[in-house]
Amino acid sequence: MTAAEYAVQLQAAAGFIREQDDFLVVAHVQPDGDAAGSTFAVAWMLQSLNKRFTLINEGRIPDKFMYMAGPHTVIEYVKTPPERKFAAVISVDCADFGRIGLVSECFAQERKLLNIDHHATNDGFGTVNLVRSDAAATVEVLYDLALELNLEFTPELNDCIYTGLLTDTGGFRYSNTTPKVMQIAADMLARGVKGHELAERLLETMTLGQVSLLKRSLNTLSFALDNKVAWLSVTLDDLSATDASSEDMDGLVNYARNVEGVEVGMLFKEKEPGIVKVSFRSGGLADVAALAQKFGGGGHVKAAGCTIRGSMSEAVERVVREVGMALA
Repeated sequence: MTAAEYAVQLQAAAGFIREQDDFLVVAHVQPDGDAAGSTFAVAWMLQSLNKRFTLINEGRIPDKFMYMAGPHTVIEYVKTPPERKFAAVISVDCADFGRIGLVSECFAQERKLLNIDHHATNDGFGTVNLVRSDAAATVEVLYDLALELNLEFTPELNDCIYTGLLTDTGGFRYSNTTPKVMQIAADMLARGVKGHELAERLLETMTLGQVSLLKRSLNTLSFALDNKVAWLSVTLDDLSATDASSEDMDGLVNYARNVEGVEVGMLFKEKEPGIVKVSFRSGGLADVAALAQKFGGGGHVKAAGCTIRGSMSEAVERVVREVGMALA
C-alpha cells in the first residue's frame, strides 16, 4: 500500500466516525493485548468525540488488560447478548469477518462496518476498510487515525496504544518491530506511559495456573522433520488438573518456536471435545499464515492460527503433515 492509498483510507475512516453515531465496537474472539488495547483505544477516542458506543465481545477481556478500561465495560455476548441491533459497527484486529464471532448477530441488516486491522489475510470485509498489513499492531493504525481525527493523546489512550505495540511485538523483540513502532512507543513514553510497569505486568508476571500449565505442557513437547517442527499440546484435562484458564495458555507456543533450529512452532489447544485450536509461530522463513489458511484460519507470516474439527491426535497428524509439505 502506498502512502497516498493509506491516506485515502484514513480519511474515509475518519469520515465514517464523524458521520455515524451509536457504535458497536468489537474485537476478535479470545482477545489478546492488541485486540484489548484497540477496543479500549477506540472507546477513549469515541468518548473524546462525544459519540455513543457499546463495547461487545463474544467472551471476556482477560483481567490483565482491564487497567485500560476506565469506566468502560465490555458486554460478554455469551452471557448477556443485547436484544437490540446496531447499524454502525467498528471491528478492530479481526483478520476476517468470522473472527467477530457471535457478536455479528447484533448487526442490523443494513449495517455499516468500519474494519480496522493489520492482518495480511484481511479480505476487506468492511463497508469502509482501514487495513495496513505492514503495521505491527492494530493500535499502530489507530495511532494514525487519532492523528487524522486531530484527537488529544490522553494518558488512557496512550496506555492502550503502548499495550498493543508491546504485546504484538513480543516486547519489541519480533521482526515486526519497525522504526515506526519505536517512534510511536517513544512518543507514548514521552507522554508519560510507564513502559517498564506495563512490561512487568504483561510480559513477566505469571499466574500460578500459568506456571502449572507450563510445567505440564512441556512434557508434551514433540519434534518432527529433523527438529525443524516442534509442538506442545494442551487438553481440557490439562486445564482442569492445573486449575488454569484459557488465558493461561498465552505464550506457551513460544516454548516450541524458541528451540534452536525450529522453523515452525505450534500449540494445539483442545477447546472442546472434537475442536482443536492451533497457534503457529515461525522461527525461520516459513509463512505460517499460508499454513493456517489451508485449514480455514489466517494471521501473519510469523504468527497465525486456525481451528480444526477432530481429536487432538488427528489435528496433530493433519497439521504436522501439512507443515512437512510446506517445508519440503
